[in-house]
Amino acid sequence: MSGPSAANLDRAELAKFEALAGQWWDPAGPLKTLHQINPLRLAYIQARTPVAGRQVLDAGCGGGLLSEALAREGANVVGIDLAGDSLAAAQAHAALEGLTIDYLKIDAASHAQRNPEAYDVVTCMELLEHVPDPAALVEACAQAVKPGGAVYFSTINRNLKSFLLAIVTAEHLLKLVPRGTHEYVKLIRPSELAAWCRASRLHVNDITGMQYNPLTARHRIGGRTDVNYLCHATRPERS
Repeated sequence: MSGPSAANLDRAELAKFEALAGQWWDPAGPLKTLHQINPLRLAYIQARTPVAGRQVLDAGCGGGLLSEALAREGANVVGIDLAGDSLAAAQAHAALEGLTIDYLKIDAASHAQRNPEAYDVVTCMELLEHVPDPAALVEACAQAVKPGGAVYFSTINRNLKSFLLAIVTAEHLLKLVPRGTHEYVKLIRPSELAAWCRASRLHVNDITGMQYNPLTARHRIGGRTDVNYLCHATRPERS
């Protein structure tokens, strides 16, 4: 970890994911919901910015689920994270799959400062709600993307319904994700994310819900944004 953004790290949050590093690639393990939504995340990106041949930054890549999916579509992927054990799992799995992905242990702001306007696409999935300063993370993503490039976020809304479904039901009752994965006060309303995008010179093109049915374990894109949602933003071309 380096650079002025070093403080944008919650060590307790980091420890949660380090503890799960050995289970990133178990589709029936504690991170199974990420395996289930990964095809939806990829489809959302591909429908708006086909990634083949593009330079893509996956900020908060974890064990590499989305990074690998993007690489399989022909993207040149750099995955960054501060969880060293998760990065090791990502590197090992990519090697087994014969995929070339550049994984780096660095925070988003430091990487963006060193590589400004370097990427056609930046993805930041399920990370905003785990850092102390999500607005600064949005700014880092905006700094890393080229003018005309796209940035994609996914996170969880903050309201009573999201508390009941994403925390009480998903973590405590159904145990779909490990208990303590999310803290209600860190969840992010779409209006807050949109405001941070605008402050970072990003144009918000779309905010779309991502729905989950716990009875069928099926996910789909679309509908209300009151729990999980995706955001597509672009950095305007220079005039």
